Amino acid sequence: PEAWRLATPCSPHRAAALEGVRIDPAALMLPDMPGRLVVEGAGGVLVPIVDDFLFADLFARWALPVVLVARTGLGTINHSLLSLEALRSRGVDVLGIAFIGDAQEDSEATIARLGAVRRLGRLPLLDPLDAASLKAAFLNSFDVEAFG
Repeated sequence: PEAWRLATPCSPHRAAALEGVRIDPAALMLPDMPGRLVVEGAGGVLVPIVDDFLFADLFARWALPVVLVARTGLGTINHSLLSLEALRSRGVDVLGIAFIGDAQEDSEATIARLGAVRRLGRLPLLDPLDAASLKAAFLNSFDVEAFG
C-alpha cells in the first residue's frame, strides 16, 4: 500500500509541493507482510522524493536488493550505467538488470559488461497489458529463480 498517492504526473517532490502534501521520508517503511515484496520507485533511482532525499537513498536505507529496470531505447546505456553507479555508491546490492522493450542485444550486452551486472531478461512491450499477459511474458522472458 502507498504511504502517499499523488495525482500530478511528475517527480514525487514536485507533485507533493503542487498538491500541498508533505512527505516525511522517515515515515516511509516497508509493510510487515509474509512472502515476497516488489517495491517500485517512480521515474528513476535519482528522482527526489523530497528536496534532499532520493529513491536511491530510500533503497539504501531499506537495504533491499534491487532489480534495475531499464528501457531498451536510445540513451539506455548512459541511464543504466549512471543508475548502477548511484545505487552502488550508496551500498545498494544490485541483483541484476531487467530490460523492457524491443531487443537491443548490443546495448543490453554493453550495459551488462560495463556495469558488471547480471542480465535477468527482457520483457517485450505488451498489447494488451493486463495481469494475464504480464504474467505469461514474465514467465517466458525471465529466470524466475534469479529473483530469489
